[in-house]
Amino acid sequence: MKSVIRHVGLSALTVAVLAGCSSTVTPAAPEQVINKNAVVLSAPPQVAQALTLNQIMANPDWMGLLAKGAYWSDDSQSIFFARQAHGAPTRNYYQQQLNETVASELALNQLHAADQQHGVLDSTKTRKAYIYQGNLFVKDLAANSITQLTRQNTKVDGVRFLNNGDIAYWQGDNIFKISHESGLSEQIANIKMAPAPKGVQDPSTYIAKQQHRLIQYVALQQSNAKAKEQYKDDLAKVDPTMSAKTWYLGDTEKVSELSLSPDGRYVLLSLTDKAYSWRSEHDIMPNYLGKDGYVDAVPARARVAEDNPPGQRLVLLDLQTHTKKDITIEGLTGFDADVLANVKAENAKAKGESYNSKKSVRKVQLIQDWSWSQSAIQWQASGDKVAVMLEAVDNKDRWIATVDLTKGSLNTEHRLHDDAWINYNFNQYGWLPNSDSLFYLSEETGYSHLYLKRSGDKATALTQGKYVVSNVTLGPKAQFIYYKANKSHPGIDNVYRVEIATGKNEQLTQWQGQLDYTLSPDGSQLLLSASTRTQPAELFVQPIGGEIKQLTHYTSDAFKNYAWQAPEVVKVPSTHGAGDVYARVYLPEGYSKDNADKYPAVIFNHGAGYLQNAHYGFSGYFREFMFHNLLAQQGYVVMDMDYRGSKGYGRDWRTAVYRQMGKPEVEDLKDGVNWMAANANVDASKVGTYGGSYGGFLTFMALFTEPELFQAGAALRPVTDWAHYNAPYTSNILNTPDVDPIAYERSSPIEHAAGLQKPLLIMSGVLDDNVFFQDSVRLVQRLIELEKPMFETAIYPVEPHGFRQPSSWLDEYRRIHKLFEQELK
Repeated sequence: MKSVIRHVGLSALTVAVLAGCSSTVTPAAPEQVINKNAVVLSAPPQVAQALTLNQIMANPDWMGLLAKGAYWSDDSQSIFFARQAHGAPTRNYYQQQLNETVASELALNQLHAADQQHGVLDSTKTRKAYIYQGNLFVKDLAANSITQLTRQNTKVDGVRFLNNGDIAYWQGDNIFKISHESGLSEQIANIKMAPAPKGVQDPSTYIAKQQHRLIQYVALQQSNAKAKEQYKDDLAKVDPTMSAKTWYLGDTEKVSELSLSPDGRYVLLSLTDKAYSWRSEHDIMPNYLGKDGYVDAVPARARVAEDNPPGQRLVLLDLQTHTKKDITIEGLTGFDADVLANVKAENAKAKGESYNSKKSVRKVQLIQDWSWSQSAIQWQASGDKVAVMLEAVDNKDRWIATVDLTKGSLNTEHRLHDDAWINYNFNQYGWLPNSDSLFYLSEETGYSHLYLKRSGDKATALTQGKYVVSNVTLGPKAQFIYYKANKSHPGIDNVYRVEIATGKNEQLTQWQGQLDYTLSPDGSQLLLSASTRTQPAELFVQPIGGEIKQLTHYTSDAFKNYAWQAPEVVKVPSTHGAGDVYARVYLPEGYSKDNADKYPAVIFNHGAGYLQNAHYGFSGYFREFMFHNLLAQQGYVVMDMDYRGSKGYGRDWRTAVYRQMGKPEVEDLKDGVNWMAANANVDASKVGTYGGSYGGFLTFMALFTEPELFQAGAALRPVTDWAHYNAPYTSNILNTPDVDPIAYERSSPIEHAAGLQKPLLIMSGVLDDNVFFQDSVRLVQRLIELEKPMFETAIYPVEPHGFRQPSSWLDEYRRIHKLFEQELK
């Protein structure tokens, strides 16, 4: 691995990729934020070395092996991170002191001692417990000494310090405690998902009763068995050397989450139906190039049309009294509301039927947030209070509730309802230390903001405005809450903090791009992973109130010194009532607004739907960024639009696609074409579009429902029928097919395929376990039966959803480029 890393950026690789451009090109212009209210488009810089597809789609290691997964050392004086070559099976790990310019690579036998990112502190913040390779370690922070507490093949799943200084950890459904005084390892909870043993049973049939009545030996054996059983029960109650009594919770469920209280008394469990599986009961994904020469049957996930998540229920175990309480959900406001009544009524009416609304208990589960790793179960440090964040399986409600440990009931502290769906982001929350107050994020005003709420009181907004707050961190002294927000511009991130006592907000960074941050353990510094439009993310450190300093320089000279065009971020006025649509625009080399010959154009549709790409940071679509530079060099205007549904613009923008995916987005694309014709000298009759995943879906919808808008389109790994996609994503936006078939028929491209009139290129990976290859197969057959002659397909037998082989990327983009050259010029 070391030799690979040293090789990156040296002359041989540079020549192979950019043919010596680092010595001949004009350096890239400094990053500047344009006037966001003005339409001022200027020609991009001239380049001495034109890009080629072979260069762009080559192994991306030539761009540099960037630092990933960075985190602070416990003493706040250094950072740790990893680097991994493209396609390499393992990572290399590094440590860099803040006062040094070069990182030191960690040897394999040093990794267990590297300050661990996900460790937990004791109440005095002098010891840290963490799990490494499935085993448990504890670190004395003052002495900087580490003790390994377990060495076994059965992995430890979780750990916490108890209030008395003991360490508790759990493996599967069993919980153990290590005394900090004696070192005794004790099993404090033995949970078995099985029926309780019946014990010695009295005879119940006539023959059995007769046997016991007539045969003294049989009766004696029965009597002795009962006595032994009673003896064991009595011994367990009084013998201090015995381990905890086993909990038998039945054999129909499984534990989905386990949380131990800080005082070690309570265990809160989330249970779910053990028969439920994410896998399809009916399908597999065939791998035609299996290693043994045969077709491998790869398990496939369930589709939203067949998936039926069972929800979860909460159970409270009192380890002190050995009593169990099943937590009831009646304390959740709206727990039995018919939130889909209007949707059901509309679908019933379409079938000539009527729907009578009635209340019924809804399925709920612990919140599944995709943006943070924090547990949805949060204990107050004292151990006598616990909060849970729950979501309805129907996606319409999120609750923060406290659990009454005495009654086994829930008390609603906050309910967030959305007629569309609750976001799977912006769900961070927790307790303020030594208080009854919770802090949390909520989109209730239309934008994610930070709130503070004392139990039983009204909430106080700590932030407010038309911007998005995320990545919340409680400072080590609980004086400030730190957060990331896009206050100055939807595409610019900075770090802020709010003083809890006064509500005063303060901006801490002045970055002109995108960033993520981590607060140092001592609360004095920020570790930033930050990028600009033409510079990939590097690591920086900034003392609170101090100057920013760059720590890593892993972007290769070949990439840094090339004159990349920084796309201009513009606002496209909507003619469909959406306000302004933000977009990136790449201009042709030598661009002139007054040029007599109008330019052809391409619109790129980003994936995921809920994703932001028209920002001032480096795009996650780095190959597309370079491809758009190539198209601009060859005379195209390129637009990359954050159509409705995209991230970073608030709740209303996000939910505009509810029950009508593909309609508002295509309206935005239409406005984008018109904007380019009016402001970038584009020939509206020479515009194409392309994108992957959700972007492929949107390409279909544009060509099928607005056949005159684009002259050609390329759909990569595309969704063709939402009933075949997964439940967690799709049911948010379209409900479920059995409840809301109207939404699926509106939103699925295969339902609109008859509208195709312009050339279409469909490209899919056969091993795509996200958007199945079957999606493209079904649409191709539909187009064949519709006798549509203007489409072509390309398949990639070894590729998953995100392509891995440079040869596949090259083939894919050669075809896209050829399509645009043939149809738009």
